[in-house]
Amino acid sequence: MAGDWSWARRVWEKWATKHVGPSGKPVQAALLLNYDPSGPSRLLPIIAEQEGTQLTAVDLRALLAFAKRGNLQTEFFSLGPNQYLVTSIHESWFCARCVNSTKSGGEGAIVMQIGAYLLICMYDGSLASASQAMVAADQLAMQFNRRTH
Repeated sequence: MAGDWSWARRVWEKWATKHVGPSGKPVQAALLLNYDPSGPSRLLPIIAEQEGTQLTAVDLRALLAFAKRGNLQTEFFSLGPNQYLVTSIHESWFCARCVNSTKSGGEGAIVMQIGAYLLICMYDGSLASASQAMVAADQLAMQFNRRTH
């Protein structure tokens, strides 16, 4: 297990350096959670890695409860002080727009299940920004999926 974690950490660091950060990067902030929805409920998700944000496990409780309920089309979820509405749902990921953003171009988030991890990518902007953030998220997912197959 330690070997797998050290591998995951190296992949995260390489990916985050290239894709996560202030202006010029497709993702403004990202988190990687150890999260297995099929596991026992006593195993709480933990933040494995984060870049560009200082959220805590408490800040993520609303998102995790939202994902577990499965009412993606009918409810809002929170990430820290921001509330999000899901705009598109796919097999292992969904996109959401921030409904209380103070930024003129808006904000969004991509939440993707990658094996036993949950990747959360937050971006600033609209459609073009969402597309760039999705490409970045997909690149990390491909690295993780390559390792597990």
